[in-house]
Amino acid sequence: MTAHILIVDDELRVAEPLSFALQREHFRVTHVERGEQALAVLAGDPPALVVLDVGLPDLNGFEVLKRIRRDSEVPVLFLTAREDELDRILGLELGGDDYVTKPFSPREVVARVRAILKRQGAAPARAPVRDWRVDGDAARAWFRDQPLSLTLSEYRILEALVRHPGRVFSRARLLDICGSEEDSFERAVDTHIKTLRAKLRPLGGDGWIATRRGLGYVLERP
Repeated sequence: MTAHILIVDDELRVAEPLSFALQREHFRVTHVERGEQALAVLAGDPPALVVLDVGLPDLNGFEVLKRIRRDSEVPVLFLTAREDELDRILGLELGGDDYVTKPFSPREVVARVRAILKRQGAAPARAPVRDWRVDGDAARAWFRDQPLSLTLSEYRILEALVRHPGRVFSRARLLDICGSEEDSFERAVDTHIKTLRAKLRPLGGDGWIATRRGLGYVLERP
């Protein structure tokens, strides 16, 4: 079946060339200009992936993503004119799958869409992980109802893994998610993973964080 792609962007000069590029690659495309319209499409005709602009006329793109994540794990690719690193990090922390900064090539976006969908197809279905609980507001995490004492970087890495079980996160992606000036090298992620596993080991949770050699890390049931 042709994959359904939802584009949420109020700039026609951006959305129209992108729609054409996706349709040329045999995707079925729906384009809306507002966040509320996007949520209505998601409820009635769920897409395989959402291309979501951050700056919308009604709802901020981040708010749209928060609402999407209440009951859907559909992949989301952000489009943004913002160059602020904190905006990019926020989008990833909220559950975005990738981002592209405007101006961009429609062909690049199509390639990123294909890559995300390929990863989704290769990953196990995302089911709730009942052994884990994370609280983004308090930056706290629990494993089997046991509280974990984590640094902020450790928490951010674990939160990303827990919210997306079965998805492989590269070191570079996890480094972005950490968002700490102290973590300037990808090997810092390996150190955080090592300490996370050490803290989980007494609770029997260290085996959940698996290494995908040459790819990154994933949360999966041992």
